[in-house]
Order: sequence, then C-alpha cells, then structure tokens
Amino acid sequence: MNLNALRDELISLSHNLGLESRQLALLGEGNTSTNCGDGSFLVKASGSSLGSLRSEDLSQVSFDYVSSLLERPSMSEQEIEDELRNSLVDKSQKKPSVETFLHGLCLTLGGAKWVGHTHTVSINQVLCSTAGSEPFKRHIFPDVIVVCGRHVASVPYVDPGFGLAKAVKAELERYKAEHGKGPKLLLMENHGPVALGQSSKEVLNIMLMAEKWAKTLVGTYALGGPKFLPEEEANRIDNRLDEHYRRKELSGV
Repeated sequence: MNLNALRDELISLSHNLGLESRQLALLGEGNTSTNCGDGSFLVKASGSSLGSLRSEDLSQVSFDYVSSLLERPSMSEQEIEDELRNSLVDKSQKKPSVETFLHGLCLTLGGAKWVGHTHTVSINQVLCSTAGSEPFKRHIFPDVIVVCGRHVASVPYVDPGFGLAKAVKAELERYKAEHGKGPKLLLMENHGPVALGQSSKEVLNIMLMAEKWAKTLVGTYALGGPKFLPEEEANRIDNRLDEHYRRKELSGV
C-alpha cells in the first residue's frame, strides 16, 4: 500500500474511532498510527481530533529516531517538545502526538501494523474505578476472546508521554516473554485502551468489542458481579479451529 493510500485508510479509521455518537474519543482525545513499511510510521498530530482528522493532521515519524529517544533514562518537557519535532521525516509537518513513543512501541515490540488509542467512556468506567484493569483479566463471553485476544496487557497510571512509554515497553516485553506474541488490547488505568491490529479493520473491531466487554462488565456488577468463564473454557474458545477461522475473517487480514 502506498503512502497516500495509508493516509486515507488511517483517516478513515480515525473518523470511525472519533464518531461522537460512539463515545470512544471526544475533542482531541486519542490517537492512531500505522507502519509505512519504510522505516517510518504515520501518527496523529498533536492537538488534532480523530473525528475530523485531515491529511495535514498526520505526521510521518522515523522509527529509528523514536527508538533512540526511548534509550534515554529521562527527558525534560522541553526536550520532548524538541525531539518530537526532530523525529519528523518531513520537518514541515505538524508536531506528532506526545503518545508517538507509545505508538512506536506498539508498532515494533507489540507486533502491530495499525494502532488505535481512545478514551472510551465505557472502558474508562472500569479502568478509573478501584478495580482498575483486573476485571479484564478474566473473560465473561466467547466473542471477546476471539476479537480482543485471550489475554490483555495492562499498565497502571503513568503521566502520558515519555514516562508512560517506558511503562508500556516493560509491559510489552513481559507479555511477549509470557505469551510469545504481542497483545491485541493494552489497557492503561485511569487513561484508556489501545488496540493493536494487523489491519485498520481489526483495530476498530477490537475497540468496539472491548467497549461491549466493558459495558457488560459494568452491568454485571450492578447485578451481583461477573460470572467469569472457567479458565479451561476460555482456553478452549481461544484454540477452537472454527474460532481461528472466524478471527481471521473478522480481521480482514
């Protein structure tokens, strides 16, 4: 896929995630990205809105430059501002999102080709509660296993930007060591979800199913609490041949 086609598809994904009626992201919340396949990635520019994103609101960033920044133990706010601009392939483009570090990690260490991050109301009802990400560590219905994966990754609240990326890097490394691959869903407590997909369609599917998951969870707590699937049943769903086929068809890969 050429760069213009990637831009168009990323804009379409952003508009779908930013639909006000869906309550996934409002105003300037959330961001999206995709791997360009040439050592760079496209990411939403700082201050732009998913629902009204335009081509000029996308920034093309160097993977190597962002990776080199993550090797630093820390950076000041001014250094982050300056280095985000320095990471641009085309210096005339807008400054990329402060979550550029997060996206760079999800597109490399996380194994994703497309990434979507939102501040979904339903999911944040859980992530901003005292329960945090714990309710998402067991399953309550089969389809969420098929679409969002058998296991989720999660991090506690960290100030968005460089510090958060460091925490995400550690979690992605832990997850990959334990499960042999990257997650489909990363949950950041008191912040929001990140969908890691092999296609833009898969990212949207993950986010929509995670939203249904959260709404269902909240409803179960109103009626005495979730009735979680037994672990052996969750494992069974994850490994069924028909579910593998359905997972592939749904993702469009």
